[in-house]
Amino acid sequence: MDTGSTAWLITATALVLFMTPGVAFFYGGLVKAKSVISMMMMSFGALGLISVLWILYGFNMSAVGSPTQFAGNPFSDFGLGQLATGDTGSIDLLGATYGATFAIITVALISGAVADRAKFGSWMIFAGVWATLVYFPVAAWVWGGGWILNLGETMSLPGVIDYAGGTAVHINAGAAALALALVLGKRVGFQKGITKPHNVPLVLIGAAILWFGWFGFNAGAEALNELANVGIIVVNTLGATAAAILAWMLVEKFKDGKATSIGAASGAVAGLVAITPACANLEPGWALLLGAVAGAVCALAVELKFKLGFDDSLDVVGIHLVGGIIGTLYLGFFAIDTGLFTGGGDLGQLIVQAIAAFSVLGYSFVVAYLLGLAIEKTIGFRIKNEDELAGIDTSVHGEEGYALERV
Repeated sequence: MDTGSTAWLITATALVLFMTPGVAFFYGGLVKAKSVISMMMMSFGALGLISVLWILYGFNMSAVGSPTQFAGNPFSDFGLGQLATGDTGSIDLLGATYGATFAIITVALISGAVADRAKFGSWMIFAGVWATLVYFPVAAWVWGGGWILNLGETMSLPGVIDYAGGTAVHINAGAAALALALVLGKRVGFQKGITKPHNVPLVLIGAAILWFGWFGFNAGAEALNELANVGIIVVNTLGATAAAILAWMLVEKFKDGKATSIGAASGAVAGLVAITPACANLEPGWALLLGAVAGAVCALAVELKFKLGFDDSLDVVGIHLVGGIIGTLYLGFFAIDTGLFTGGGDLGQLIVQAIAAFSVLGYSFVVAYLLGLAIEKTIGFRIKNEDELAGIDTSVHGEEGYALERV
């Protein structure tokens, strides 16, 4: 890479890393005041743990030499010593670091489904094992030479499109979130309106950080392609997100009579999720439509937990799983040159997109459910009901988010 591309990849890496604190702010503002530390610690815990695991063996697992391999050998370059001393070590390590930021935020996203009721130690065990068994292999499948990357060639169809993580990040995290929500069960007194966001400005700050960082998330890898498609990626990341905000607020207005700031922030995230796999492969007009569809559908999907009876505390399923599926399948219809309505003329692109999406969904759900159940049955995953009611921050972390002294 030239110096400009190198500088951009460093910047993009920092932007994506900053997204995990953005998740912490976004989720932290949505929970009750006595749970804000616990909620934010789950993101920061993931940041620390997954960074270490990625350097030790996760990066090695994220690339394979054959589509038939499950994952790369975790011990092929334990600790990245060989990579660091190679002829292109500096650039290779930069690429590895960029990949780490994706692994970190994918794990952090899951935590929103179990807000207010998960033990921190159990969460950290889940995070490390799930990343090892699910995220690192799935990254290899989608981007590292694995079977999903080669699915189109295997089936004589167009190649799967997942530019920045519709399957590997959002569907992956959303499926695991659904599994954990089922394992841990409902919060005490679960019903619509059980809790209101304790700090709306914190939610908006988190959403703003996420949108800011998402330009690195979607466009960062273009440094490796000499920034060939960076213009369309950037405009689509802006447009789809903006359209999703408007669509979510419009649904709220018709459904509840008021458009809310929480809805606007959630709509922004839904649009960002949906455009993630599609950012480099849609004309801007189709990206606007994708954002509008994702914003409207996700605004309705977050209500499903009350009808279906599962407690996904902060709507990880309704936004990330549903939004990821929408963005991934949408390419089957509107991807440049290969979509059904944009040059492909057949269902080939949709078929490979659907196989990729639902394969990752099924694998992540099953492993997360079994892992969560194993933790719950051994050391316990859920805190005591009395601690949940009293506030998880003091019982688990011995701290208060707003410890104001009385005068």
